[in-house]
Amino acid sequence: MVSLEQVKKTIQEEIPDAQVVVNDLTGGGNHLEAIVVSAQFEGKTKVKQHQLVYGALQSEFNSEAIHALALKTYTPSVWSNLNN
Repeated sequence: MVSLEQVKKTIQEEIPDAQVVVNDLTGGGNHLEAIVVSAQFEGKTKVKQHQLVYGALQSEFNSEAIHALALKTYTPSVWSNLNN
């Protein structure tokens, strides 16, 4: 099992400007939700955005520390519009 803080840190190591929120969906520590906001997502499709995040967490998936990840990615401008 990996901590939510470690997941956040791992994503931010790959995407340094990312704002990251990680939640445990089931209480078991391996079915997670991550919301990631980054300027690096500008001009990229959702698939490419998600690939960046999944790539950062590849070792956690390979070791089965994370079994499932519900992922939401946003650019800062979209995130700002959603929260206003």
